[in-house]
Amino acid sequence: MDFPSDENAEVLRRMEAAGDDLTLSRNIDFTVVFPDQAAAQKFAARIRDLGFVASVELTQTAEDHPWDVVVVKNMTPSREGIGDFENLLESVAVPLGGRNDGWGCMSERPVQES
Repeated sequence: MDFPSDENAEVLRRMEAAGDDLTLSRNIDFTVVFPDQAAAQKFAARIRDLGFVASVELTQTAEDHPWDVVVVKNMTPSREGIGDFENLLESVAVPLGGRNDGWGCMSERPVQES
């Protein structure tokens, strides 16, 4: 695939180069970080109201935003789809003091016919 140059495109390029079949749908975990538990819980509740699974955990990965909310969305990984979902998450997170902190998923390999 030909991707423009940005962080999401670079990750997708590496996935494809490693043999990932980017046409296959899978659960993608999006992490959004918050400065306090109350904001993280409020964000998670709003995201759940939109129909997504969200979990809250104190990870302290980001020193100034120690609370992680992981939102799971089943989708085919694409630069546009990931970017659009990150924009949605950001629109809910920013008023609560949160910010996007990346995404990840399991690799999906093409089905081998025997």
